Order: sequence, then structure tokens, then C-alpha cells
Amino acid sequence: MKRTFVVVMMIGCLLNLATAQNGKTCDPSKEKPGAACCAKPGLGVAMTKDGATDAKLLPAKMKTEKELFVKIKGEVVAACQVKGCWMTADLGNGQTMRIRFKDYGFFVPKDSGGKQFYAQGIASWETTSVAELQHYAEDAGKSKTEIDKIKEPKKELTFLAEGVILESK
Repeated sequence: MKRTFVVVMMIGCLLNLATAQNGKTCDPSKEKPGAACCAKPGLGVAMTKDGATDAKLLPAKMKTEKELFVKIKGEVVAACQVKGCWMTADLGNGQTMRIRFKDYGFFVPKDSGGKQFYAQGIASWETTSVAELQHYAEDAGKSKTEIDKIKEPKKELTFLAEGVILESK
């Protein structure tokens, strides 16, 4: 009888842990689709879509800022094809911005391209080294010839996300 009780308690604890996110129990049947507590697991801190700025407006906001904590929304252009450890966002006019994930703590699916996203974090201007640009090109599946053409560092707008919500296509 004691063993049965212990086994039942262990199963109950495991089920509770499996449905908990950031200390909250998530019950999708009681939440609106895309609600913060029921965001897909592994996408960082719980966040909402409320108050997100279109990513295409970010370069103008950043003209006078070196760094800015902001929530953005936009379209994923591509994601790292090795692990999903970064994605790029469309900034309009053929420009993109690389979005990395805080503390390498979560990843996005490799097939995230074309999906709508919401991200919360810090936008900043960075100079990306040649070695890092080549590494990103390799992760994106570029050819050796394309990678070898990268010879200059690049000053670019980047984003370090602490949380991301991806919407299905």
C-alpha cells in the first residue's frame, strides 16, 4: 500500500512539473491561444504580444540610441540551420536584423522562416567580426565560396531576446 501511494505521488509531481512554466501551472484549455503562460516551452521568459513595435520601425527608433529595451514583432526571414540558436528579422528595404537568445538559453525551430514573431529584449548597435559573420553564414548553410567572400566586419542592428513567441504559418 505504501509503495502504491509513493508511486502515485511521484507520478502526480511529474505531471505537475511537466505542465509548469516559470512557476505557473499552464492549462491550455483555460487560456487564450498565444497566452503568455502557454507560450511554447523553450522560448525564454513568459511574455505577451501587447505593445510590440513593428521591427521595421526599429532602425528609426535606434538612430539616437545605443541600446534600447523593447518588444518587437515582425517576420522571421531565416533561422540557424544547425540548432535554431538565432534568427533574422525583416527590417524592410532588403535589410535584416539578427536576433540571438539570452544566455543561449533557448532556440527556435529551424523552419521558423516566414513565421510571425514577437520578441522582448535589448536592441543595440554592434560591430560583428568577420569570423562571426562567416560562422553565421556557415550556420545558414551558405557555400564555402559565399563564406570566403566575407572580408569586412559589419556594423549592424542586433537584438538579444529574453523571450520569443512564434505564430504558426
